[in-house]
Amino acid sequence: MSETRTALILGASGGIGGETARALAARGWRIRALHRDPARVAADSRFDWRRGDAMSAADVIAAAAGVQAIVHAVNPPGYRNWQALVLPMMANTIAAARASGARILLPGTVYNFGAVSGLIAEDAPQAAETRKGRIRIALERALEESGLPVLILRAGDFFGPASRNSWFGQGIVMPGRPLARVTYPGAPDVGHAWAYLPDVAETFARLLDREAELPRFARFHFGGHWFERGIDIAHVVREAAGRPELPIRTFPWAVVGLARPFVPLFRELWEMRYLWQIPLRLDNRRLRDFLGTEPHTPAFEAARASLAGLGCLEMDGKGAVPA
Repeated sequence: MSETRTALILGASGGIGGETARALAARGWRIRALHRDPARVAADSRFDWRRGDAMSAADVIAAAAGVQAIVHAVNPPGYRNWQALVLPMMANTIAAARASGARILLPGTVYNFGAVSGLIAEDAPQAAETRKGRIRIALERALEESGLPVLILRAGDFFGPASRNSWFGQGIVMPGRPLARVTYPGAPDVGHAWAYLPDVAETFARLLDREAELPRFARFHFGGHWFERGIDIAHVVREAAGRPELPIRTFPWAVVGLARPFVPLFRELWEMRYLWQIPLRLDNRRLRDFLGTEPHTPAFEAARASLAGLGCLEMDGKGAVPA
């Protein structure tokens, strides 16, 4: 019998970290999760929660002892303080992987490419003009230059049952209450890419199933759900909620623009607004060639599960979500 593998999840209480932890646990991996206050996070008997901070190299190195994979799925919440936190956290993960011999898994983004349109391959020029884009480029460069085993999976905007810290969970819908409207931040006829969290997690798990075939520095693009007319995700959300009559509102970009000097979150959102104005699509042919197919939950099913997880569906008299 082969030895059971162990993965350390940084960001297990978040969307992609939690989904990846569950996908790996379903395959028999032992899951070790780092959190500053384990008592505050939802209990999962399959996870071995360890107290610690991703900003502490000693904590991450100790938690990573004996693991074969480190999932680096931790980000500053609400777009805040990236400059001071993102690269130091990655430096700690690199140090831990160097000590344990683990492969680092990083959920990547489209920020690296700047305001370019069209179908983007993994080796396309990275010419980001935003602060976050430049940080993302530096993040991936640090991983490549480390010489360690690395797996990067770039994807579009996340959505899923645990996607509160995302455009879907903060901009499209209002978590914790039945839908009264759907908001769409982009130009209606401009395409937009979305990535369903359980599908991204399943992709990470399948890639690790074939780790022996991966290059030392592996980078793939995840195609996810591409809406040629970006606003069509709002129509899918209405149908999934059983409320096709709900109004679709535009995002208040003018207010964000005026308030951005005074509200840090608005300043960060304003910087990334270009992603709602251009059709940037990730080319997943390398991933499909390697795996044979990309995990893909139909849009209606994915949207309904996301709404249920975010508490946006009407309940029946027994506290259940009607079918």
